[in-house]
Amino acid sequence: MQLQPGKKIYFASDQHFGAPTPEASFPREQKFVKWLDEIKADAQVLFLLGDLFDFWFEYKTVVPKGFVRVLGKLAELKDTGIEIHFFVGNHDLWMNDYFEKELGIPVYHTAQIFKFNNKSFFIAHGDGLGPGDKGYKRMKKVFTNPFSKWLFGWLHPDLGVKLAQNLSVKNKLISGKDDVVYLGEDKEWLIIYAKKKLEEQFHDYFVFGHRHLPMVLEIGENKNAKYVNLGDWISYFTYVVFDGETLELKTYDK
Repeated sequence: MQLQPGKKIYFASDQHFGAPTPEASFPREQKFVKWLDEIKADAQVLFLLGDLFDFWFEYKTVVPKGFVRVLGKLAELKDTGIEIHFFVGNHDLWMNDYFEKELGIPVYHTAQIFKFNNKSFFIAHGDGLGPGDKGYKRMKKVFTNPFSKWLFGWLHPDLGVKLAQNLSVKNKLISGKDDVVYLGEDKEWLIIYAKKKLEEQFHDYFVFGHRHLPMVLEIGENKNAKYVNLGDWISYFTYVVFDGETLELKTYDK
């Protein structure tokens, strides 16, 4: 895809709306909606890389209560012709086809490759990728198993959603202490993963969420590729914009 003159691609992730409480989350939701409204002027594509909600489960006829302003603004952007892509994170991994049916937004459960202006983007939320974290990888297999989802679906929404929200908020991955410390290029497992993928096939940009620590790092033998982590909308309020030639990490401080 070629970007139209004056148009840009935006990336954001890890909003964790609903945590730690709906009341505490609401100002962050308002800020995010304001940002969405501002980028509407020049956005051609918007990528949301997961954990938009701190918990999400789609029953056959029910979705979690709340987030009306966020969902409404996404629908507005989509209706104006902006292309939106959503990647499932570890907190909203039980998302099915609600976004696709109601908003026309495709939902991805695995990493995807996109090309814009002859630049290759390897995009994923980032959870469960790279070496280590075997405990989480085993847990993810359990939670994404169709039988597990079917079993949880039998809980009444009032009970199931409340139980899951309590567990989700206690999950240290929302904004754990580890997320504020850069471990070094040789210990950051997503960077290790990106380098491994780079050996298999070249991509100009590896864009991830999940880690919560915003960064842009040159990687590869000739430092000709970039590893990008989008940060979050809890502590940093960061996003990435690509104008067709350059990619920049920015902070929304309004």
